[in-house]
Amino acid sequence: MPNVFEPDTLAAAAEILASSSSLTIERPGGAAVLSTRKLDRLLEHEPGDLTAIVEAGMRLSTLQEHLAPFGQMFALDPPGDPTLGACLAGDLSGPRSHRYGAMRDLVIGVTVVLADGTIASAGGKVVKNVAGYDLGKLFSGSRGRLGLIGRLALRLHARPEATATVVLESPDPRRAWRELQHSGLSPVAIDLLPPERLALLFEGSEAGVAAQLGACPGRPAGSELWQEVASRQRDATGRVGFAWQDCLLARPGRGVAYVAAPPDRTWSPLAERVRASFDPKGTLR
Repeated sequence: MPNVFEPDTLAAAAEILASSSSLTIERPGGAAVLSTRKLDRLLEHEPGDLTAIVEAGMRLSTLQEHLAPFGQMFALDPPGDPTLGACLAGDLSGPRSHRYGAMRDLVIGVTVVLADGTIASAGGKVVKNVAGYDLGKLFSGSRGRLGLIGRLALRLHARPEATATVVLESPDPRRAWRELQHSGLSPVAIDLLPPERLALLFEGSEAGVAAQLGACPGRPAGSELWQEVASRQRDATGRVGFAWQDCLLARPGRGVAYVAAPPDRTWSPLAERVRASFDPKGTLR
């Protein structure tokens, strides 16, 4: 069994990385494993600015519990209850990405620890901030091979007054969705449940949601439909991105498909060059 290190400060994590020759972050594969389990604190929450700074080991559910009394939420809904660091390292998302984007779109600042122990920060704690290189997007999807994600500055959103789910059944979901696009409806979450169900989530004011429901074909459904969506996502063994222009959601943007076969996780030559510049000794596996 590999050694498992659980630092409770970024300085301690930096010492571990600087002295290691073979290490993985939050997964097996190296001589040792670096865990963020004890880096799980909420460092700052500014309700008026709709921002928060958290350590990477905090669970998504823990952050949501803190934000709820303030009428706020972190608008990310991946399956399970990952840490915030895992959300960025895997660029995770869920059905709400139709409106709010994936993790990479909700991070406004990040602090990382590189393989040589260097602690680096970029971005800030306000939404309109362009300070430094965008390490948040660079580390998005890095799977722990560029360094340890230690802290995250996050963009928050107000919790909606009302929510409603509609399920639309059609033998041709592609055509049904294209028709909905011209209807003026604005769902915040969309998911295709094969073979012929489209799940739509509407959020907003009471009046706004009621108007959307009145204009939407299909039948109302309960929140358990999104539990089914999450269950299907958890059971999938692979996750791939796709362009909406050529698929079911025929409008500019990005989507995520959960598939039966694991996707090819080989890094491109450019990504390998970036990884080598961050970790020339190949410490991180």
